[in-house]
Amino acid sequence: MLITLLKNMPFKSTLSLVLFSLISYQSHAETNQVAIIIDDMGYRYTDKHALTLPGDITYAFLPHTTYGKKLAILANNDNHDVLIHIPMESKNREKLGPGALTSAMDEDAFKKSLTKSFAEIPFAIGINNHMGSYLTQLYQPMAWTMDFLKQHELLFLDSKTSPHSKAKQAALDYGVPVKSRHVFLDNELTDEYISQQFKQLIAIAQKHQTAIAIAHPHPETMAALNKLIPTLALHGIELVPLSHLYPNSSASIVTAVSE
Repeated sequence: MLITLLKNMPFKSTLSLVLFSLISYQSHAETNQVAIIIDDMGYRYTDKHALTLPGDITYAFLPHTTYGKKLAILANNDNHDVLIHIPMESKNREKLGPGALTSAMDEDAFKKSLTKSFAEIPFAIGINNHMGSYLTQLYQPMAWTMDFLKQHELLFLDSKTSPHSKAKQAALDYGVPVKSRHVFLDNELTDEYISQQFKQLIAIAQKHQTAIAIAHPHPETMAALNKLIPTLALHGIELVPLSHLYPNSSASIVTAVSE
């Protein structure tokens, strides 16, 4: 049909159509992509305001929290990617919430804990670590975690709370789709800081084609992101669900996790 259309068009029109198609294809092919994950969802009722952010935001919910399951269902119903934000042991031994993984646990305890977390939010496509600056440096606990994720066709995002994390290596060894966070957007809750970190996110995406940012459902963060997210398009950057950055992931077809 396209060939017939081209035959019946004047030469200039045909040339214009071809050039437009090439430009459109090149523009699409060169589109850089970012994923933004909002962590720490579930403890506060006000976390619901994060669900109104524009675009394909990914949400990470702490397990067994007061509002986690309810808000996760809302996010999933709106076709957002959902992660379970698993608390993991930190260097300074900060207090961990329910569903936490620690170095004192054995493999059976790890897998039972993860199973309970996924029983609450069974549509989650994977996990990322909450804290974990100590635990992620230990290969064996990460190997147990990745074995569980592999069995259930889930993905892992390393929040990268330690530069010495062994999570990525364990994931690769077990064949689990894995990515790492590039930028924390809101370590400081000022508009100036968040804007500067957002510029860094854009720069990384433009240099490497993809970038991943983590933020939190603070009012200051929400106000800044509502202004900043629409500017991505001005830089030729597309906001995508996290799973879109895992081209070989089967996480969109999640195996049910049962007790």
